[in-house]
Amino acid sequence: QLHLVASGGGLVQPGGSLRLSCLASSGTLNNIQIGWFRQAPGKERAGVSCISSSGTRTRYSDSVKGRFTISRDITKNTLYLQMTNLKPEDTAVYYCAPTDSLSFARGTCVEKDPSADWGQGTQVTVSA
Repeated sequence: QLHLVASGGGLVQPGGSLRLSCLASSGTLNNIQIGWFRQAPGKERAGVSCISSSGTRTRYSDSVKGRFTISRDITKNTLYLQMTNLKPEDTAVYYCAPTDSLSFARGTCVEKDPSADWGQGTQVTVSA
């Protein structure tokens, strides 16, 4: 059973950078289509970026395209999200979760099982 733990969040000034990590503490990321999601206060959780099961294709929401980079290290069983040029509107709790294949094929990142509990996530706060 896949168990994911997100970390690496923090407080950063606008224009700063952070790298989030998502460790599969049980199970494996190999052959798993997976992505990052975020939920800001008062808003629904939204897809940020996702990566194909082969690791060769990626998707990004329009709001982060060109600023965020998703990657994974299968040997470390870890998914990453490198975030640069952070903006106050990036403030949210970030989660990692497996994604839906059909949505990925259509260019978007949607949780495979929206009812699943993927933990507390990691808080990212962008503020001066």
